[in-house]
Amino acid sequence: MVQPARPIKQEDFIQSVADALQFISYYHPADFVQAMAAAYQREQSPAAKDALAQILINSRMSAEGHRPICQDTGNVVVMLKVGMNARWDTQLSIQAMCNEAVRRAYTFKENILRASMLADPAGKRSNTRDNTPAIVHFDVVPGDTVEVHVAAKGGGSDNKSKMTMLLPNDNVVDWVLQMVPTMGADWCPPGILSLGIGGSPEMAPMLAKWAMMEPVDMHELIARGPANSTEAMRLELYEKVNALGIGAQGLGGLTTVLDVKVSEMPCHAASKPVALLPNCAATRHAHFVLDGSGPVALDPPSLDLWPKLELDFTTSRRVNLDTVTPAEVATWKSGDRLLLNGKLLTGRDAAHKRLTDMMAAGEKLPVDFTNRFIYYVGPVDPVRDEAVGPAGPTTSSRMDKFVEPMLANTGLLGMVGKSERGPVAIESIRKHKAVYCIAVGGAAYLVSKAIRASKVLAFPELGMEAIYEFEVKDMPVTVAVDSEGGAVHKSGPATWKIAIEKMKTAVPA
Repeated sequence: MVQPARPIKQEDFIQSVADALQFISYYHPADFVQAMAAAYQREQSPAAKDALAQILINSRMSAEGHRPICQDTGNVVVMLKVGMNARWDTQLSIQAMCNEAVRRAYTFKENILRASMLADPAGKRSNTRDNTPAIVHFDVVPGDTVEVHVAAKGGGSDNKSKMTMLLPNDNVVDWVLQMVPTMGADWCPPGILSLGIGGSPEMAPMLAKWAMMEPVDMHELIARGPANSTEAMRLELYEKVNALGIGAQGLGGLTTVLDVKVSEMPCHAASKPVALLPNCAATRHAHFVLDGSGPVALDPPSLDLWPKLELDFTTSRRVNLDTVTPAEVATWKSGDRLLLNGKLLTGRDAAHKRLTDMMAAGEKLPVDFTNRFIYYVGPVDPVRDEAVGPAGPTTSSRMDKFVEPMLANTGLLGMVGKSERGPVAIESIRKHKAVYCIAVGGAAYLVSKAIRASKVLAFPELGMEAIYEFEVKDMPVTVAVDSEGGAVHKSGPATWKIAIEKMKTAVPA
């Protein structure tokens, strides 16, 4: 006689999802760490190798300290495969249980996570304060268990998602190779590209989202060779995307992607829906199964998994932010490595909008920006003895439209963020003889260790988007756009694209 399935209890579901969200905030998946370590070993670009080292050191520090890998602790995606015969012992809906799990995980006092979700997205954009709601997808399948995939997806990589309706005879690989350069470094490479092909306009992104959770196994595919056309496409895209030379953080190098995933399903004869989703250097996801026997505890990876690396700052120049002058900034060139010391202001989207609105209205600004540097960041709240929680850079291009009014009207001298600036922002930086530097996206906990004190100066109601003043000591950054308009995100990939082509065509002696 078949035994009836044990009911899955409400508390078991909520606590399992909450625990998994805490787990993935500080543990990279083991396969991802191994792939990143392999990329570090083979990298030949000094700038990219340094970025990879910072990402790996940050990852190990997060695993040891149980603090977030990235300050953008993501919007929560819960993907469920619910058995048709599964039994539930719950008063709440699946959505409500997922929301409670997110609330519990993101407000856990020992490891507070950043609340990034905004209600009224087309209006006031008010923070929900607990990172709810979760984004929930589920499929109903045979069986009596509930299979759970949880992920925390950062906004920078999500913003670079692409979706198109190709014509039936259009080439998917050609389209991807057109799209990837337009994504720049905003999605924090190296990471994973996931393709969903077929179905319908709403189904293609879901195919890509599911495929993104699959193990990083490109090394196995390379070793054995493709067994079908889908695997052949994965391999072709892996080789051709990496040949673009974009590299870690867009600085130019050998590895832009660690893996490429492709998931397909039949589609209408008149269509070819395609979705391209990037997963960044803060790839975070976990998988478990609930069978009614109680909550699930995930096994932490061994610290032996991470390579033991140390950063080399011997070629970096120390800068005193409290005394820095335009004349000193004029001596810096794109690609130079700096260690920032002193008082560093912060501000991102909401703060910049407030500041420019105040300038337009002729109002006095709450902060004096003369010869100051501003860091584009939305930090995690501190715990224990921290001055600030993980505080890595956010995507700088979102602030491009504010660069001219800030440089022209406030006396601002420098900006710090991640990835490239657009041509209009670069021209403003050149015109005003300012500078733009980058910190490594995906190294938020490492960066936070350079922040020794923090206080809010303006707009406290904006939460993580308020203007802070950080006291920093030896915060590592790279000059990305110098006062003459030289841009490392242009020169680096261009140089390495040529270098990779030469490597491919070189005849062994």
